[in-house]
Amino acid sequence: MSWLFGHIDALRDGVRRLLRQPFATLLNVIVFGIALALPSGFYIGLDNVERFSRQLTGEPQISLFLAVDASISDVDHLKGRLQGHTAVGRYRFVHRDDALGQLERSSGMSGILAELDANPLPHAFIVTAKSASPDVLEALRSETIDWPKVEHVQLDSDWARKLDAALRIGKLLVSVLGILLAIALAAVTFNTIRLQILTRRDEIEVSKLIGATNGFIRRPFLYFGSLQGLLGGAAAWLIVAIAVQVLNLELSNLVELFGLNPRLANMSLTQATSLLGIAALLGWLGAWMSVSRHLWQIDPH
Repeated sequence: MSWLFGHIDALRDGVRRLLRQPFATLLNVIVFGIALALPSGFYIGLDNVERFSRQLTGEPQISLFLAVDASISDVDHLKGRLQGHTAVGRYRFVHRDDALGQLERSSGMSGILAELDANPLPHAFIVTAKSASPDVLEALRSETIDWPKVEHVQLDSDWARKLDAALRIGKLLVSVLGILLAIALAAVTFNTIRLQILTRRDEIEVSKLIGATNGFIRRPFLYFGSLQGLLGGAAAWLIVAIAVQVLNLELSNLVELFGLNPRLANMSLTQATSLLGIAALLGWLGAWMSVSRHLWQIDPH
């Protein structure tokens, strides 16, 4: 029970230190908030780009074009292979005559097509895979191209692989940016705690003389750093939330221009909790390094 009361007192002391210098605390929180909002905002932006791109393009499909001389028995054989394939979600057979009729109706070239001696279009299968993963789609394309009477296979969603590669690079850059800013935030907390230790050097020396342990002396500083980081994380969440709302207002114009209604999604509860936890951890880490670095230098004797 005494251990719990000790932590409660240390927490109160950390809060008092934050309130004792409101302007300095506000500046540190703003620095934390802006630094954390940059990688967080970019990450949320990449998530929204990925989600919106999937909505625009719909389900990725693979088109299997058969040889012109493919017979009905060849078509039935391919139907059986597609039906039993574990990676195929569903498929649709397009007869060459149906394809020609659709081309006549949509292209306005019925007169030109009517003069052809034979239908130049092949039979085709439109295949939808169970997974939209670029690796699964590419594997399915590579396999079906070797099937008998399959002349050409077109992956209608080459964008999936390109988008996936671009998003991986973007998330890697965001991770590097986040690590660099995390180091900078830990350094900011380190310097803030160092100044507090120097201004309270006499108080710390007296505490050591009457038997206070390093853990007891360190505890309020750790709570101070964690609270400062937590407030900075909340500021970062607020900055990102405001930015998302402003962008949504601008994107609403696309409804009139393109008939689209894109809305950027804000941070989920899990993402917001992770942001606050990381911010508090960075504040705690900076405080711990600073106290550990300077506390041993204070010798009451």
